Amino acid sequence: MSNGRVSLKKIVKRHGAFTALHGIDLDIEPGEFFALLGPSGSGKTTTLRIVAGLEEASEGRVFLDSTDITNTEPGDRDVAMVFQSYALYPHMNVRQNIAFPMRMVGMPKGEIDAAVQDAAKKVHIEHLLDRKPGQLSGGQQQRCALARAIVRKPRLFLLDEPLSNLDAKLRLETRGELKKLQRSLGVTTIYVTHDQEEAMTIADRMAVFMDGQIVQVGSPKFVFDNPATADVANFIGSPPMNLIPASYADGRIRIGAHELQTSCRVGGERNVIAGIRPSSVRIGPSGIPARIDLIENLGDALLLDLSLDQMTIRARTGTEVTSREGESVFFSADPTAVHLFDAVTRVRIND
Repeated sequence: MSNGRVSLKKIVKRHGAFTALHGIDLDIEPGEFFALLGPSGSGKTTTLRIVAGLEEASEGRVFLDSTDITNTEPGDRDVAMVFQSYALYPHMNVRQNIAFPMRMVGMPKGEIDAAVQDAAKKVHIEHLLDRKPGQLSGGQQQRCALARAIVRKPRLFLLDEPLSNLDAKLRLETRGELKKLQRSLGVTTIYVTHDQEEAMTIADRMAVFMDGQIVQVGSPKFVFDNPATADVANFIGSPPMNLIPASYADGRIRIGAHELQTSCRVGGERNVIAGIRPSSVRIGPSGIPARIDLIENLGDALLLDLSLDQMTIRARTGTEVTSREGESVFFSADPTAVHLFDAVTRVRIND
C-alpha cells in the first residue's frame, strides 16, 4: 500500500463567472491528520471534493503519491469519504452497509465478514451489526459511516464536517476517538471543519481558508501564536483575538489617548491593528481605563466585556477578579503578547 502523500498544484474552480478556488497549492504528508478550516463558503469542501474526484478542477493538478489523479474516476482513487449526512443505505443493516464497498469490488465473502467485524470493533459498534440505520442514534450512524470508510484500508481518508450533526457532548467524545482511530490506522486524513476548536484539537497541521484562498498553513499552535492576517486572528481562538485600531511609533502603540507597550520593533510611524488575545488582557491597578459592560462566568474563568471609546475589548481572567458590571477598571497586556497587523492590508507585521 502506498503512503498517501497529497499534492494540490494551482487548483482553480470556477462556477460560471464565480471563482470558488483561486489557485490552491497544498502538500499533505503521509499519515498526517490535516484539517481544512474556514468559514462557510471559503472553499474547503470544494477542495476536498476535488481530491475525492467528485468535482473537477477548472485548472490545476491533483497528485496522490506522485501519481497525477486529476482525471481519475473517484472509484479508482483508493480514497474513502465520510459525508456530513453519513449517506447510509436505510434498507441495509449495519453489517451490509459496512460491507458494501468490498462487495462492489468482488471480495470473497469470508474476507468481507472478517474485515467488517474488524472495522466495527475499531469504532465500537460490533454489537449493532444487525440493526438498520433508522434504529441507530446519530453517533452510532456516524460510527457506521466511519467503519464503512476504513473497512477497505484506503490510502486516503476524507472527512467532511463529520461531527456537525452530533450534540456537543458526543462531539467532544467522538473527536478524541477519531484522533485515536486515525493514529492506529496511520492513514492520511483530510478533515473539513468550520469549527476552529475542532481543528485545533484534532489536527497535526491545518490550512486556513478565506474567500477561496489558503491564507495560512501550519500546526494549530503555530497558527494560534502567529496568525498571518487579522482575519485569521479573528477566526481562531475562543473568544477570538481583540483587534484594535491604533498607531505605532518607537515600540509604543497609541489607542486613542492611551498608550500600550509592544515588543514588536518596526521602522517608522504607521497605522496598525493591535491584536491582543482575551487571555493576554490583564486587569490591574494601572493601564488603560475601561468600563466593565458584561461579566460571563464560565465556572473556571470569567469573560469580561470592557468598553473603551465605543469599542468592546474582551478579557478572559481567573475567577479572582472581584470587579462588577458597570465598574471602571484598568487593563494592560504583556508587550510580547501584542500582535501588530497592517491597518490597510491586515497582514501581520513581523519585527
